Amino acid sequence: MSKVPSLPYEQIIRALQRGGWVVVRQKGSHVRLQKHTLTETLKLTIPAHRPVKRSTLAHILKQARVGVTDFIELI
Repeated sequence: MSKVPSLPYEQIIRALQRGGWVVVRQKGSHVRLQKHTLTETLKLTIPAHRPVKRSTLAHILKQARVGVTDFIELI
């Protein structure tokens, strides 16, 4: 199992966009992303930090239903 990397928020957003996520808005230091699935709309909030803490990114990936290995392939 791979470790969750510590990355700047721009790189995290670009990787998630490759995975089908869309930036909806930014308010202050938080960027909101959405992804529509067949049954629901998933929503994420990414803090605009450099770097985003590994634990924070782990929670984001869990909410996005993306494994660490799959995320690393999107980077």
